[in-house]
Amino acid sequence: MLTLKKVAITGGLASGKSTVCQILKRFGAYVVDSDEIVHDLLTPNTPLGKEIKNLLGEDVLTDGKFDRKRIAAKVFFNPDLLRSLEKILHPAVIKEIEKRFHNLKDAKHTSLFVAEIPLLYESDLAKHFDVVIAVVADPTIARSRSKHLQDFEQRTERQLPSHEKAARADFIITNNGNLKELEEQVTTIHRSLTGQ
Repeated sequence: MLTLKKVAITGGLASGKSTVCQILKRFGAYVVDSDEIVHDLLTPNTPLGKEIKNLLGEDVLTDGKFDRKRIAAKVFFNPDLLRSLEKILHPAVIKEIEKRFHNLKDAKHTSLFVAEIPLLYESDLAKHFDVVIAVVADPTIARSRSKHLQDFEQRTERQLPSHEKAARADFIITNNGNLKELEEQVTTIHRSLTGQ
């Protein structure tokens, strides 16, 4: 029987983490995205939602739903509030990831369970994974790819530097070139992890 390896993909802003995950998905990996899990967890009437509402106030709701833009605006320049929010969210995210992993554990069709977690080291979640892959890109290239051009620097400052993430990871993917070069690196790592 295949042993399901639990793999975390991390890296800096606009380094190409999601693209790496999509390539691994094409190779048959089961992929979860921590940002999507956060999105699913942000429901005001759950116990977690009530905790967040108590922390941030009613003004982060629009039409009875959490407004992610309002939440971001509220915590962006308030590190203490952001930390408090992360203390609520991160354990819930890893709990959901663990649940999905256990649901899939005896799966015959895949040998890789992949979770995309940008703040893996910052939120001390690396210990939950067998393997960590860090995706790094030259800051100039990452900036040009980023959807968050206005606050790219502030967002980057909140994260561990890419070289530190790379130093802690089991595998490093350098994404400064084209898609073909990226696919070649992912293929090599996939083979190493699955023996295929």
